[in-house]
Amino acid sequence: MAASLTIDLPDEAATRRLAEDLALILRPGDVVALHGDLGAGKSTLARAVLRALADDPDLEVPSPTFTLVQAYAFPRLTVSHFDLYRIEHEDELEELGFEEAASEGAALVEWPQRAESALPADTLLLSLSAGATADSRVARLDWQTGDWEARLGRTLRIRRFLDEAGWTRATRRFLLGDASTRSYERIARAGRHAILMNAPQRADGPPVRDGKPYSQIAHLAEDVRAFVGIGEGLRARGFHAPELFAHDMAHGLLLLEDLGAEAIVADGAPLLERYAAAIDLLAELHTHDWPDVTPLPGGGTYRVPAYDAGALSIEAELYLDWYVPDVTGGPVPTEAAAEFKTLWAAQFETLARSETTWVLRDFHSPNLIWRPQGSGTDRLALIDYQDTVIGPTAYDVASLAQDARVTIPHDQEQELVARYVSLRRAQAAGFDADAFRRDYAVLSAHRATKILGIFVRLDKRDGKPGYRKHIPRLRDYLARSLEHPALADIKRWYQRHGPAQ
Repeated sequence: MAASLTIDLPDEAATRRLAEDLALILRPGDVVALHGDLGAGKSTLARAVLRALADDPDLEVPSPTFTLVQAYAFPRLTVSHFDLYRIEHEDELEELGFEEAASEGAALVEWPQRAESALPADTLLLSLSAGATADSRVARLDWQTGDWEARLGRTLRIRRFLDEAGWTRATRRFLLGDASTRSYERIARAGRHAILMNAPQRADGPPVRDGKPYSQIAHLAEDVRAFVGIGEGLRARGFHAPELFAHDMAHGLLLLEDLGAEAIVADGAPLLERYAAAIDLLAELHTHDWPDVTPLPGGGTYRVPAYDAGALSIEAELYLDWYVPDVTGGPVPTEAAAEFKTLWAAQFETLARSETTWVLRDFHSPNLIWRPQGSGTDRLALIDYQDTVIGPTAYDVASLAQDARVTIPHDQEQELVARYVSLRRAQAAGFDADAFRRDYAVLSAHRATKILGIFVRLDKRDGKPGYRKHIPRLRDYLARSLEHPALADIKRWYQRHGPAQ
């Protein structure tokens, strides 16, 4: 269905901001056709889009008037800038490689009327015309098909959110996307910086068990209330979660403290001093009695779910559903799958009697930011904790000491675990080190098992093949964990039914 949107641009800076808003939603396959008379601002807007994608305000963007096309390979997206003013027939688009450029990346097209009928049906038409003053313009955006309405609506809502939060005229730059539907932007205005979390409410998937989707059974956060509630709870206890500057929880938008990007790894290897500091933070966090309900700013509460057998089970079964079929080319035999579930269910019954705490669930290198100016637990900042549950204390220790993104050698893993045990013994005379080590083995094996499934799923279902490079590491972690005597039966199952590669 045809639709359109009109935006007043009072000055050239507003045109550049519209270009930023557009740059943040571009993806491979997009074509944006730029209409307007000479001097209307088409080249200004195109250059601003390209500079926003490059995160370089001084990027040289020559006019493609004579070359007809100029390609830019940015980290997130390749964009081809076409100027069709000098072509005589739309058939010349084939010679320019338009179809390939528009399928592998995005295309910005000036003077598209020279080849209008050759453009894809889902092209976004962006027309610039004179406004009420010499510097102002009016932008009209038209589209026939595609999801432009949703994408444009989202990016313009973010701009309004920033304006209403006092960050008018802020610059927006893509920061990263993660394995979920969330994305992040770095926001800057007048020397101030912040991080925008763009987290639309998670859409429920199809029912997979007892009429419930996977996300509900696994207790994955469905909106930003989880992030806000857990973050405010951590900050109240002295842990460094990002300060919340502004929020629109109804629409999944948060403006957060920019914590920097100093990692706890270097050149792909763990910095042991920083991992040790993370262990110290966990030991301190586990001395607190964490509530199952947290208050939210502006009223309301968030209930922290329990890491129950249902969640643990459905996570482990990702190994059966995704990893094994990917490697073997076929499903796990019915009897073997039933035995797998029974063996793990027995382990989950034991875990139900373990010491519990807030389990941040992804306590590893991508989500820990080093703060050299801090001291004690303040040396590390915490992010990406929205899937926190109440569960066994050993889980986050396993998440760190067997970091899914960074290889932790076995001897260093053991040093980190021993450090945690020593700290907990000093904190509480009744700490049961043997029970903890057993839980650690079970949960590290469970975590490796589920992540093998998740990484295959991210590739095959979500089109994110980059996670596959971590699979050999996860297989090694799994083999380590299965050496614990408590996992002897499960080890035999993997030896009989697990893939050989």
